Amino acid sequence: MTTFSPASAGMRRRGICLALTGAILWGGSGVAGQYILQDCAFQTEWLVGVRMLLSGFLLLVIDTICYRQSIFTLFSERRDALEVLAFAVFGMLAVQYTYFATIKYSNAATGTVLQYLMPIVIVCYTALRTRKLPRPVELLCVFLAVAGTFLLVTHGNLSTLAISPEALFWGLLSALAAAFYTVQPKRLIRKWRPTLVTGWGMFLGGLLFIPISHPLAFTGIWNETSALLFAYIIVFGTVIAFGCYLGSLQYIQPGETSILGSAEPLAAILLSVSLLHIAFGLFDLIGTIFILATVFILARQK
Repeated sequence: MTTFSPASAGMRRRGICLALTGAILWGGSGVAGQYILQDCAFQTEWLVGVRMLLSGFLLLVIDTICYRQSIFTLFSERRDALEVLAFAVFGMLAVQYTYFATIKYSNAATGTVLQYLMPIVIVCYTALRTRKLPRPVELLCVFLAVAGTFLLVTHGNLSTLAISPEALFWGLLSALAAAFYTVQPKRLIRKWRPTLVTGWGMFLGGLLFIPISHPLAFTGIWNETSALLFAYIIVFGTVIAFGCYLGSLQYIQPGETSILGSAEPLAAILLSVSLLHIAFGLFDLIGTIFILATVFILARQK
């Protein structure tokens, strides 16, 4: 029988708390984004571009302070430079924009749940790349994800959509972008550091997005509430949440962190219902449970 010392048990509790904190902060950023997009008339493009620039800059500053190494060494090899550029555009920028676009046309709960279709995209991509059919447990997850999405967007009625076509479109693109964001930078992160790769991914994505959304071209309602929520998205919903997630990996296994990450959509749902009074019915609940079940099942596989 395996025994755990008080010290190891304490470290495990610390890891669980860090993972849950990061997930809840991420869920809260979606709710904050919904409020300033829908109630304060912020432009999605401006929010995404400025968030990436500021968050990327802060992460690069943190990386410099923690590791005391040049942040530009990542570009010393052509392959690394091209891969971080692809990560910035097709991973970081794409996942941020599609996520907030989904929220704009629906709500934070729906946007976060649809993004959690990402594991199924990875399963299908792996099957195509290896030319092997998914295992039975993976096929079960595909079925659960499809059934959950069906209930979420139709409420069981094929003749109507419970969410707008725009929300469904951007939500599915968000899952695709999240899958790329998860798989593509693995080699870079192993070779370098998560803060360095993610920091450059955000900052470069924000720079490349400037022609579409200039930071000074702001439209919307800027008041104390919107300013506080915007600051929350940058500091707590991005930088601190990311730090908590990475910190948890020092104490618990990645699979456990993935499972605990399911607190993100749950937090988004609870906060949306309690703070923004979003209707969340039985079909929404069942659909969400089906989709989150895929995360639990796949995270427990080797």
